[in-house]
Amino acid sequence: MALLQYMCSLPLARAVGSRALTIPSRSVTAVSSLGKASGTDPHVLLGLSEPELQQLAVDFGQLLLKLEDNRLIETVGIPVEDDKGSVRLTACVSSQVGCPLRCSFCATGKGGFSRNLKRHEIVEQVLAIEEVFKHRVTNVVFMGMGEPMMNLKEVLGAHQCLNKDVQIGQRMITISTVGVPNTIKRLAAHKLQSTLAVSLHAPNQKLRETIVPSAKSYPLDAIMKDCRDYFLETNRRVSFEYTLLAGVNDAVEHALELAELLHEWGRAYHVNLIPFNPIEGSEYRRPYKKAVHAFSAALESRKITCSVRQTRGLDASAACGQLRNEFQKSPLLASSDDLQSESEVDLAA
Repeated sequence: MALLQYMCSLPLARAVGSRALTIPSRSVTAVSSLGKASGTDPHVLLGLSEPELQQLAVDFGQLLLKLEDNRLIETVGIPVEDDKGSVRLTACVSSQVGCPLRCSFCATGKGGFSRNLKRHEIVEQVLAIEEVFKHRVTNVVFMGMGEPMMNLKEVLGAHQCLNKDVQIGQRMITISTVGVPNTIKRLAAHKLQSTLAVSLHAPNQKLRETIVPSAKSYPLDAIMKDCRDYFLETNRRVSFEYTLLAGVNDAVEHALELAELLHEWGRAYHVNLIPFNPIEGSEYRRPYKKAVHAFSAALESRKITCSVRQTRGLDASAACGQLRNEFQKSPLLASSDDLQSESEVDLAA
């Protein structure tokens, strides 16, 4: 416990102490508070009682959490039952309050950026999921709000705590990134057994720049080289995330171009296709199932393994950042410390 307090701070230490039992209500006050109690009326945030909120979280798997400074972040619980009745519970955690990279299809980026999360604020999201679902978290994915590689120190600290103290296997943890210069190399040096997931969203540099503005400072060839080197350094397969946007990047021709790109840089890859989850005010549309199937079939015809993510709750603000934006209307402003760290990343580019 002394080690846990040193690594992850006191608020987390209090919660982990009772992890094996029924975790008392502390981090989720009206599905709201991480760290110290904010004193907020638990009925204010969504206008529902705590049992109603917990049932809502179980139904849709999505929590809205309030931090000590009243900032809001999202955490998602994804329970999956196999044929034998065993339940795998995945926690999708945020690493920042908002996101500075502003990918064009992402609701999180539209809400602005405030600050990086501390390691205990990341780990407590996992404990909040356990509390609501009354089940042990088996998998963790850093695919919530924010760019994990822009908060790599705290993400690695949370990763260590989740592995060593919360006892989630490294291979059950995935760290996602849209690509930040020099950070994949830094991550490779730690030789983690976790999965690196890189958000590509396009098979060529020109199209990727229209979808991911930060791609201008990190060309596609450079990120693919770093992914190849990551595999050589860690012997861990890189997974690629590809959000399918109707009429933008979802044609069979795009799939064939993507397959050619992956074959050029190696074969130890997997593609996770994500049909776009519509968000308010977006110009993008969700592709038809026929287009998704054709894209997947084209990849498989070129010997690229892929899977299609089953999105849930299309009417429940399920896109990352969308629920937070409904309750935090004013655009976020970055703190001076986090603005400095963002500038350092720009200089690295």
